[in-house]
Amino acid sequence: METPENLIFGIRAVLEALNAGAKISKVMVRQGLTGNLASELMGTLEHHNIPIQYLSNEAFTKYKSKNHQGVIAFTSPIELYSMEDIIPQLQEKTSAPLLLILDSITDVRNFGAIVRTAECAGVDAIIVPAKGAASMGSDAIKTSAGALYNIPICRVGSLKMLCHQLRDYGYRIISASERGEKLHYQANLTGPIAIVMGAEDAGIHPDVLKLSHEIVRIPMKGKIQSLNVSVATGIILFEAIRQRSL
Repeated sequence: METPENLIFGIRAVLEALNAGAKISKVMVRQGLTGNLASELMGTLEHHNIPIQYLSNEAFTKYKSKNHQGVIAFTSPIELYSMEDIIPQLQEKTSAPLLLILDSITDVRNFGAIVRTAECAGVDAIIVPAKGAASMGSDAIKTSAGALYNIPICRVGSLKMLCHQLRDYGYRIISASERGEKLHYQANLTGPIAIVMGAEDAGIHPDVLKLSHEIVRIPMKGKIQSLNVSVATGIILFEAIRQRSL
């Protein structure tokens, strides 16, 4: 729920919060907002990979008592990391990091359930895109049973660039898709890997699929032929754990 405690109103106030290192999950911006200070804010938000939601003037009506200047930021209770921070830490921690990349998974309950499963499976970090990711507020924390506090969440500007970066560091990228030729338990899920899961409607972006070392699918027997993404994630993650335990 939106409360005054997790909202910051006004261009300068949001800029000051960003410069002070505040954890901001997204920023609502009025369409057509112009000016030097607004341009500085947009550049700062892009630099920090913070999602921007452009809304009409009518959407700000309920905040008319606040001096919002067409800008409202949502603070996050969850600390967000950069890959530049996480990769060196993982190299020191383990020789076989297990990463989870979530492509365009915007449903908060699915996201929370996935984080809970990932924490139980020992995933080292979860990576989400700056645009097209679920909100990490109280609903996500509740659905994750608090797991969001126990696993690093990284937000990146481009999953395509992330995949190039991970490949350079020696990670194998394993994407899950119903079009995969190989079953998930036939793939090698040991060593440094990043498992990619996509939204149930859109799936994984073609650019990410092209950069994947393997594309796997989960065998189906029923008539529906599809799984909830949080369930599918659990199946693949625990197959990875099984292989890594041999």
